[in-house]
Amino acid sequence: MAIKPIQTEADHAAALSRLDVIFDAAPGTAEGDEAQALVAVIEAYEKEHYPINPPSPLEAIRFRREQQG
Repeated sequence: MAIKPIQTEADHAAALSRLDVIFDAAPGTAEGDEAQALVAVIEAYEKEHYPINPPSPLEAIRFRREQQG
């Protein structure tokens, strides 16, 4: 298991590919630990490079009204 920080889009794609392979690994196994570490570095990278801003109050109201029909 060689987990390193994700610094490029290629690193991000490689981390996602590896996580896809080991996603269902049992907790407490080497692959389970690797999956857990990959999730942490992927989340950190995505939080910085793909932030999701909260909706404006008006957008939130519109969304809620759409949900209610």
